[in-house]
Amino acid sequence: MKKHQLIFMCTALFIVLFYQQDMGINFGILGSSFAVLTYFYTRKINRNRTFLIIFALTILSAISWMWYADFPSFLSLIISILILTLKSKNRNMKPLFVIPVFVTNGFTFICRVFSFDKWLPKINTGKVFPKLLALFFFPLICLSIFFGIYALGSENFAELFKNYELDFDVWQFIILACLGFFLAFNYWHFAVERYLYKNHHFLNDSFRKEQKVVKPTYRFLGIELERTGGVITFMLLNLLLLFFIATYNYEQFYASSKLPHRLSEDTHERVYAVIISIVMAVFVIMFYFKSSFNFDPESRLLKTSAQVWLLLNGVLVVSALAKNTEYVLALGSTYKRIGVFAFLILCMAGLFYTHLKIKNQRTNAYLINRMFWYFYGMILASSFVNWGNLATIYNIENGKGDFYFLNSLRYNHKTLMDKFPEEANNSELKEYIKSEQEKSFLSKTLYWQTIDINKFK
Repeated sequence: MKKHQLIFMCTALFIVLFYQQDMGINFGILGSSFAVLTYFYTRKINRNRTFLIIFALTILSAISWMWYADFPSFLSLIISILILTLKSKNRNMKPLFVIPVFVTNGFTFICRVFSFDKWLPKINTGKVFPKLLALFFFPLICLSIFFGIYALGSENFAELFKNYELDFDVWQFIILACLGFFLAFNYWHFAVERYLYKNHHFLNDSFRKEQKVVKPTYRFLGIELERTGGVITFMLLNLLLLFFIATYNYEQFYASSKLPHRLSEDTHERVYAVIISIVMAVFVIMFYFKSSFNFDPESRLLKTSAQVWLLLNGVLVVSALAKNTEYVLALGSTYKRIGVFAFLILCMAGLFYTHLKIKNQRTNAYLINRMFWYFYGMILASSFVNWGNLATIYNIENGKGDFYFLNSLRYNHKTLMDKFPEEANNSELKEYIKSEQEKSFLSKTLYWQTIDINKFK
């Protein structure tokens, strides 16, 4: 199938799926359709292991959207489908290019769409015009003339069409056609700028030969002065972090208030501080170990100091994990508290790969590439797992929160109906579920169809 055929076919599919519909199953069908077409449109040489895994994750993300239709499943489907099409064109292209490539294509759409010779087949206009004249214009003119004649000759014939109102939203059709074409065109005919191809090596995991030369970052400093400054910097940061860990843990576990509102505020403030601290720590190490000091034979003390700092930051993360665990044990589980665990785990992964970066003499891009995949995995886990129901079950088993607190979580309605039948019957939950189940097929979310509305009395 040719590229222009895919563009027009996907545009038509978009209109059919979304005309007079809300977002629901239709978006999942669209995403899975794009994925399947991408699979068959991709050359066999590019269907490597990574491509096949992303293809499977895209299909699973589409199913997740059709089941939940929430933001995590939406984000996982969008990221998966964009990585898939990027890999289909160039299997060695780093997934980090997804954002600049498709943002750039969005802005250059107007220019590229009028370059017809690059995406439309060459047409012999001498043959096309006679076909349009014979198959379209002449029949339409004849139909219009005879329609007028017959309308004048018969009032009943004219009345049949006079009182008929076509239930068709022209403006919605036009908007959907434009949006569908915009999405399909940028998906199937995206362009990777030559600048990105030329600078693709900056995202390699290993240093190039010329980068292994030991030289100072700034000429006026000199390599020895910069190395000594780095050692002093990490020594001071290690001492400062030791004092911070001591005071941090004292405040968390001995001096902090046990009142619910104070526990919540203190936990959030300290976790935010930890996350910012870890991010800044990684940036400092990326600055010192971006090239030369990875291969400097005299930088052993600098590397050791940096590794100690990473270890101390790891201790800080463990302390934050312990405090968040205490928070959950005291007040129960919520999306925000689960999110804190997720971000702290990402911090641990970042520290671990920063350690490997220094140990194995890798580039900063090595760390960024690995963290992108971890972030992508976190998005997938958020979309595939029903965290709201798991949190609800945990809270009920441990006596945390009432019906109204638990009802603030999502996709836990079966559990609420079983454990709190009276409260569920007296709430607006029944009407909400009923309204979701009565939507048209393409606008439905599958989760709501699994709930037996007859349980409400």
